[in-house]
Amino acid sequence: MKKFLVILNFAHNSSLQMQIIQVVTLRNVRIVISCSDAAKMRFTRVPTVTDGALTLDLSFNNISEVTDDDLIGHAHLRALSLHGNTLTVIQPSAFDALWNLEELDLSNNRLTALNHTWFQKLGALQKLNLVGNPYRSLGSSLLFQGLVRLRKLAFGSDDLVELRRGHLTGVSQLEELTVHANNLQRWEGQAGIWPLGRVTLSLHGPFLNNTALASDLLGDVSYPETPMVLLDLHLIGNESIQPFRETSRRRVRFLTTYNLSVSDEAIVELLKVSDGAPLTYMAVNNARLTGEGRWERAKETDHKNIDEFFIRDVVILNVWKFVSFMDLGFLLQYPRRVSVIGAKVFLLPCNSTRLLKNLQYLDLTNNLLTDMTLEQTLCNGDGTLKNLRVLNFSGNALKVDKSLQIHLVAKLDKLAHLDVSRNGYNVMPTHCTWPSTLQYLNISGSKLTEVTACMPKTLQVLDLSNNDLQTFLVDLPALRELYLSGNKLQNLPNGSKFPNLQSLTIQSNTLSIFHDSELKSYQRLTNLQAGQNKILCSCEFVNLLQMSFRGQGAVALTDEEENYICDSPLPLQGEQVGQVHLSIAYCHQVLVVCVCCGVALVIMVVLVVVLWRIHAFWYVKMTWAWLKAKRKPLLCYDAFVSYSERDASWVEEYLAFSLCLHKRDFLPGQWIVDNIMSAMERSRRTVFILSENFVSSDWCRYELDFSHFRLFDGKDDGDTAILILLEPLSKDDIPKRFCKLRKLMNSTTYLEWPQEEEKRPEFWGSLRNALRGDDEEEP
Repeated sequence: MKKFLVILNFAHNSSLQMQIIQVVTLRNVRIVISCSDAAKMRFTRVPTVTDGALTLDLSFNNISEVTDDDLIGHAHLRALSLHGNTLTVIQPSAFDALWNLEELDLSNNRLTALNHTWFQKLGALQKLNLVGNPYRSLGSSLLFQGLVRLRKLAFGSDDLVELRRGHLTGVSQLEELTVHANNLQRWEGQAGIWPLGRVTLSLHGPFLNNTALASDLLGDVSYPETPMVLLDLHLIGNESIQPFRETSRRRVRFLTTYNLSVSDEAIVELLKVSDGAPLTYMAVNNARLTGEGRWERAKETDHKNIDEFFIRDVVILNVWKFVSFMDLGFLLQYPRRVSVIGAKVFLLPCNSTRLLKNLQYLDLTNNLLTDMTLEQTLCNGDGTLKNLRVLNFSGNALKVDKSLQIHLVAKLDKLAHLDVSRNGYNVMPTHCTWPSTLQYLNISGSKLTEVTACMPKTLQVLDLSNNDLQTFLVDLPALRELYLSGNKLQNLPNGSKFPNLQSLTIQSNTLSIFHDSELKSYQRLTNLQAGQNKILCSCEFVNLLQMSFRGQGAVALTDEEENYICDSPLPLQGEQVGQVHLSIAYCHQVLVVCVCCGVALVIMVVLVVVLWRIHAFWYVKMTWAWLKAKRKPLLCYDAFVSYSERDASWVEEYLAFSLCLHKRDFLPGQWIVDNIMSAMERSRRTVFILSENFVSSDWCRYELDFSHFRLFDGKDDGDTAILILLEPLSKDDIPKRFCKLRKLMNSTTYLEWPQEEEKRPEFWGSLRNALRGDDEEEP
């Protein structure tokens, strides 16, 4: 089931006047309504939104009241945030309809009192934040009574002055507790909720000055298995450390601070207080050291249990007066893990490095180490940190000759993980020696243009993301994970070079297409992420990707489908590959062309056969000859005689007019059709000597065809044709394709050659009249 995010931001809409908006009904949506730029643009009451919302974020508005009716119908709501509003009133039944609510944030409002009726119907609530409201007490002991599933609870502010016994009754499943108690004046132990998975306390201000009260509170929440987080501490002198004696006595093992300001005296006293304590993890975030590092007075203390120091964003005010770590051997010889991140460290002298005898993990990310100071830190690669397994120098200023300083780690015989990402390297040596134990190497975010055979063959994980690589041709037989995103690769690396590769990430390159055969070259690849490339949406590639989305391909694509966008061809540009549907004609163009050509050829053959059978080609030739003949309209003959050669003796003996006879008048050397056309066009009449010989003669039939064509060209009315039956002949003997000529025989008188001698004068008279009919009609 997919979830949708709807963000409504009216921060820059100065014309916003409405206080209630109606959102189109959707299911499974997260709605964020943000209007944080100007107070006049913010909502002053809970807006009406879809009842299908799962998350509703109304942070940073001007909502001052939640009524009993505002949230009716939102039974599906899982998370509601009213953080940063001006809430002063919440009516008793305001949240009763939110049966499925799991997270509720009412922090940083103006609630002066808390009412237990708000939460009595929220049986599914798991996370509740009440921090930053001006209430002085939690009020009724029934406040959290019905919240049996509550896992995370945060409350308190500078106005909170008391916590009485029973205030936390009912939260027996609590895992994390955050209390802001800077001005707390009364604390009564809370039974039944300890120990917790995590406790966060904000204790700056006058609270720590009340040593007894602070000791009671810290003593109640301190347990060996409970990590403790302290916020906004200002430890100046010895007195400020006294409350922490209780945490040492209760044997706290995990301690984290945020926004710590501490002096030399306080650090020395803290080291003394924790002498022999089982503290194994110490994290300092956003700290400010006001002293000069003179902590040697605590060198007799025992901190052999310390396993990890984590230091992030530490500022030393008197950095040029800060003494060497050489005096801290009593503290540095024990930890196995040290992280100093974003502390502007530019040098860790070799002598100080040698104090880290048990060190297995060293993280110096985001500092100011240079090539020269790195050599000092690693003692010129003499193998001092012989137990080191993880080394991280990412985000420093390393760029000597812009080449990897592999010789500095070559003697770290146990090194398995090396991170030198986000430095200025752009060259890799051709030959080099690596620790035989190295399995993880990260050189991402550099400027490498080529990867050489220097790459260690023992690698199982290699990250070369965000470089300038155009090819990757190195054999890495043990490699299992390869990260190549953000380069300029145009093709997948050859899978035969990585027989054990299981995961390949190659997003944001110039990769346009890859084939199923390329994927099959990876023998064990099960996870491929290749989105955000310039995808060429060919039929084969689209089908391959869509099958992989469904888990039916040779390799599963595990990044989001939305990352695969067509870059070409132009009609598909911007389309999601998963939504592309290509037609059969588009995908099989060669086949379609072949089929079309085949069909066209068949049609042409059939057409040619049909045209041949109906003499269409002859008609075309006849038309062309007729058009040429039409240009010469001079009449030279009384008639053109169409007859069979077998009837020639009769024609020559009996017809004595000015006639055109083919034997005599056709021009030699010309196409016979041209002669026929020309003769007919220059004759007043056309005389057809019809006989069985005529019907069986091909040329007579052609002459008959042309006469038929001429009869119906739009000018003649049928008088130009004279039919003479030399012998009895039925109209059925006339070819059926000349249907109009057959019709003409039914409607026109034709002459019959008489066999009796006495009737022939009459015949000749009729013929003479027919031949000279036009002349007689002239005035």
